[in-house]
Amino acid sequence: MGLYDKFARLAGEREKFQTSGLNPFGTCIDEIYSATEGRIGDKKVVLAGTNNYMGLTFNTQAIADGQAALAAQGTGTTGSRMANGSYGSHLALEQELAAFFDRPSAIVFSTGYTANLGVISTLAGPDAIVLIDEDSHASIYDACALGGAQIIRFRHNDAQDLERRMLRLGEKAREAIIIVEGIYSMLGDVAPLVEIVDIKRRLGGYLLVDEAHSFGVMGATGRGLAEELGVEQDVDIILGTFSKSLASIGGFAVGAKAMDVLRYSSRPYIFTASPSPSSIASVRSSLRTIAQNPGLRDKLWSNAHRLYRGLAELGYELGPRISPVVPVMIGSKEDGLRLWRDLISNGVYVNLVLPPAAPSGITLLRCSVNAAHSEEEIDTIIRAFAALKD
Repeated sequence: MGLYDKFARLAGEREKFQTSGLNPFGTCIDEIYSATEGRIGDKKVVLAGTNNYMGLTFNTQAIADGQAALAAQGTGTTGSRMANGSYGSHLALEQELAAFFDRPSAIVFSTGYTANLGVISTLAGPDAIVLIDEDSHASIYDACALGGAQIIRFRHNDAQDLERRMLRLGEKAREAIIIVEGIYSMLGDVAPLVEIVDIKRRLGGYLLVDEAHSFGVMGATGRGLAEELGVEQDVDIILGTFSKSLASIGGFAVGAKAMDVLRYSSRPYIFTASPSPSSIASVRSSLRTIAQNPGLRDKLWSNAHRLYRGLAELGYELGPRISPVVPVMIGSKEDGLRLWRDLISNGVYVNLVLPPAAPSGITLLRCSVNAAHSEEEIDTIIRAFAALKD
């Protein structure tokens, strides 16, 4: 058997997509003009599938700060923080994140995926029990597997199912780790954190919340779902990424001072090269912008409401709640691919999400809006979907 023979079926399926037209897997966006516009082939498109929630990828101050750091400190650190040392900017960003979240400690990682891998795999060792929402991100599943923990899945956003499983654990529930997300990236729904916190208070356990898609988006100051619902003090660790609202790359964890021990015990942290100075500088700039401009969140949510209402009025089946993530449910893979290509022909780029990446075996045309989208661009997206109804 050849090294790659076991992937023959997958390769065959992908080949069909490649030979039948524009390929949704690894789409080449040939030019990026702004936070909301680009070009695919010869077609100028509105970018509605980027996760760039605050619209800061072209923020002039973030770009200037990144360029200054690039000139002053070079292109990269060429090693891990454990072996090669931290730059002053790494430490400054950690202090700023800790202050932003009003937490004693913050740890910066090279990606959001590595943040989950580094924190969860270290805490969730072979003797640990982890209860995770069944729709959790792949990085959460991978982290639990890497640590060797016993994984117990509960039904998506079902606090009663979580409680039943906690009760079955008896005294072991007191040391269990519960992991959920803020906004779930496919359907745009949110974890029932109030109910989950109530379970934690009664039965014990430690609560980790991945706010990757809710950081910057929710809460009075943008700290995420836990802030929005007033339960931050009951969340032991908040995890997040720089690749959504902060418009760069990297990840973070914030928590108690005791969390610092992970710097010396987390293999993904110890053995991964640290983020480049330019990335760190742009993140610090974007963090200040989010803190100082709450109007960005207002504009984001206004755009989310406008798109959701417009698509609902057209008769499309959407996700369960209004969110910056607006998923459109499609009947089949073939229909999804055809509609995705037709949208590009009509000047709109969204994400085509097929099973198993999409939950419950469904096919999604996943839209994500940001604060930089104009009302005219939101209406362009709606008109493109309307054209598919004809």
